[in-house]
Order: sequence, then C-alpha cells, then structure tokens
Amino acid sequence: MEDHKKLRTADDVGRMIHMVSHQLKRQMCEREEEDSLTNMQRRVLHYIMFESLRRDIYQKDVEKEFQIRRSTATGILQLLEKNGFVSRESVVWDARLKKVVPTQKAEAHREQILNNIRYVEGLLTKGIPKKDVEVCVRVLGQMSENLLGDEKKRGEETTDHE
Repeated sequence: MEDHKKLRTADDVGRMIHMVSHQLKRQMCEREEEDSLTNMQRRVLHYIMFESLRRDIYQKDVEKEFQIRRSTATGILQLLEKNGFVSRESVVWDARLKKVVPTQKAEAHREQILNNIRYVEGLLTKGIPKKDVEVCVRVLGQMSENLLGDEKKRGEETTDHE
C-alpha cells in the first residue's frame, strides 16, 4: 500500500493538515501570476473585494476572517496597499479607524484571482463527494475553534499571572 493511502489515525490529524497546507502553498506558488501576490494576499484581497460590495471592511474583519494576528494582518494589508491593490480611508465617526477599500488595480485582477481560487478549490475537492467535503469543512471549523479557544484560555492565564 502506498504511504499516502495508509489508514490515518487521530494522531495524524495535525501532521496531515500541515502536509496539505504545504502542498496547497506549493500549488499556489506554481500558479502565481504577474501580480506577485502570495496565496494569502490573494485570499485577503478576494475577501476585501467581495465583502466590500456589501459593507465596509476594516483590519479587524481581516484578522477575524483568517484567524491571524494583528501584526500579520498589518503586514498583508501594508503590502497590498504598497502594491496598489487597496487603500485605507478614514471614516467620519473615528479618525483613527480606516476602512480597507479595493482599488481599480485590484478590480482589474478580480477574474484572475477568482479563477485561481476556483482552480485550487476544485483540485482540493476533486473526486470527493459533496457530503464528505461538507463534513470536512465542519470538522476543520471545529478544530479551528478548539485551537482558538485554547489560545484565548492560555492568553487569559498569562494575563492572570502577570
């Protein structure tokens, strides 16, 4: 039996997620276009472009959506801004708060970004029944919540002891 087809156990979950994550990153690097964006930058830009059609988007929204730290979100947004894909605009009710807005340059890349995401999502789910994909998404969501809960718990413990 081939290695990748061996029966996996509960002890393999983290390793398998890590392995798939690296494979996904490699796949995205192979498909990088002339825009020089990383996979994560593309996903954040995609999120901003589509969510901003319905509501204002702020850095906190990006942090929450992608479960990333403020410093990571800041770095991604700064690069997107530097490369001309987004701008930050002040809001009337709070000068410190800046909404993130896609630029015309971002709009010009909309179809390319969508096609890239659709291709990789199709590749990820190829040959897997829809109900299994739904279970996978639900389980991964719960795993993410478990990890997030533990991070918050450990953060509170650190704060309590200081």
